Amino acid sequence: MSMPNIQLNAEGRLKHFLTIDGFGRELLTQILDAAESFTGVSERTVKTVPLLRGKVICNLFFETSTRTRTAFEVAAKRLSADVLNLNIGTSATTKGETLLDTLRNLEAMHVDMFVVRHQDSGAAHFIARHAAPHVNVINAGDGRHAHPTQAMLDMFTIRRHKGEFTGLRVAIVGDILHSRVARSQILALNTLGTSEVRVIAPRTLLPTDARTLGVHVFHDLEQGIRDVDVIIVLPLQKERMQSALLPSEHEYFRLYGLTEERLKAAKKDAIVMHPGPINRGVELDSEVADGPRSMILQQVSFGIAIRMVVMSMAIGSQGAATR
Repeated sequence: MSMPNIQLNAEGRLKHFLTIDGFGRELLTQILDAAESFTGVSERTVKTVPLLRGKVICNLFFETSTRTRTAFEVAAKRLSADVLNLNIGTSATTKGETLLDTLRNLEAMHVDMFVVRHQDSGAAHFIARHAAPHVNVINAGDGRHAHPTQAMLDMFTIRRHKGEFTGLRVAIVGDILHSRVARSQILALNTLGTSEVRVIAPRTLLPTDARTLGVHVFHDLEQGIRDVDVIIVLPLQKERMQSALLPSEHEYFRLYGLTEERLKAAKKDAIVMHPGPINRGVELDSEVADGPRSMILQQVSFGIAIRMVVMSMAIGSQGAATR
């Protein structure tokens, strides 16, 4: 579902960041370029810049994710914003208050931005459509739909190590069917002009319309990663085994687990990525996760820069619109 209008203000600048869908190469490249200047902030003695001083950002997480919430919180504080973390488990929504009631109450506290994570696809779009005009919304993951900031930090990691996207072969391995990360990655890779995007998974973990996403489908890991430049391994949810989509963790690792031996099929300078959390011995072997080709910890660091960019661009567009 393409929604460029809701994500951009009247001047065509970023207002909400809900999905990669609907954005062109120019805007994605602008985000990546801006992130270059923010990567150095973490290395300073004073790790803050005053871009969002006086702004209030609310982490509205209806689904547990310590890693993503912490990254957004660190990014907001490095921009000098005030951060409110809403504990949904003890909030009024568990007592019957509607999502809109919660939204209105937070807006009454003069919140400027909501960072939303929700188990239902479309929740971030819903909040963006009903939020006050001055409020920005960032999607931190909704159902199976999208995780756009994760995709952009992955694109930044790839560009840092591989330069241009043209000419690259990228393979995404794992649970494509249930992964909002994979959907956002595929959209971003194709928008940025990647030569070939491959998905590798058992048939039970692939959407029936996988080929319509602009990818080449493989069911054999070694064939799928042959001569690729980048391998992105997805986390495997344990409930997939319980729902009979997979026989066992051991069997999954035997067929799709990334090991040093299997990695030989890829290009010699291929990099390995993973959005986390890692299930060692299920999706990939520790030797690969901790090896020289692993970019997993760099992804975490770059994620802060990307989120700083997205938040500052969105709130900045509101300032431009009100001047």
